[in-house]
Amino acid sequence: MRWWLEFFETLFSTLGDIFPIVLTILVFQYLVIKKPLHQPRQLLMGIFFVVLGMVLFLLGLEQALFPLGQTMAIQLTHLGFVSLSDAPGSHWQAYLWVYIFSAAIGFSTTIAEPSLLAVAIKANAVSGGVVSIGGLRISVALGVAFGLALGSYRIVVGDPLQYYIIFGYVLVGIQTLFAPKAIIPLAYDSGGVTTSTVTVPLVTALGLGLADAVPGRSPLLDGFGLIAFASLFPIISVLAYAQITHYLAHSDLSGE
Repeated sequence: MRWWLEFFETLFSTLGDIFPIVLTILVFQYLVIKKPLHQPRQLLMGIFFVVLGMVLFLLGLEQALFPLGQTMAIQLTHLGFVSLSDAPGSHWQAYLWVYIFSAAIGFSTTIAEPSLLAVAIKANAVSGGVVSIGGLRISVALGVAFGLALGSYRIVVGDPLQYYIIFGYVLVGIQTLFAPKAIIPLAYDSGGVTTSTVTVPLVTALGLGLADAVPGRSPLLDGFGLIAFASLFPIISVLAYAQITHYLAHSDLSGE
């Protein structure tokens, strides 16, 4: 009974979120374009599946992904698992498995991200095969993995978030000056597609759970910010991937 109550609460909430989108499309279709909808039954069926999928996804977040991320963070930072030393500067080293888990979960969720796959397929088609689907996905996933590991380290040591972000975007600016022009827009978009349906819930839960479990950290002040790392470092990794492949291609041509 409780599950059905949650289902219908989420359903009505989702319908309220979808309504402005549908209303906007209908207004433009009938008042601006002044043409009837093409295949209205198919559109209604599609909207039905979208609403149903969003409801089930939101329920899945609440029931599984959020608790999973928080549980893993708590277990990996439990005093029975980590051994904190009194030696100065050794505090962050006790959470090595947290950094490894953050990198692994960042890599795996990014590889599974449907929005990244869609962008990679389109980029491969538009570029005539120059941009590899696998190469783009792996470079973005490596960027997210490194970003989440570094973000977890920041939570553990309590460093100010802005220093990391400023340094990261300075590096992006320098890379942009030397990267192939054709890859720059795709690299910047790669940072956005990582913050989507699969990655965000686990990353948010991981950050909040980690900040809550590490002594002296505040979930409000330190728990958020991991998504910024997950958005920034894929830009760096994709630009680096493009620069490396561009350099290797020119080296092969000069060698011939």
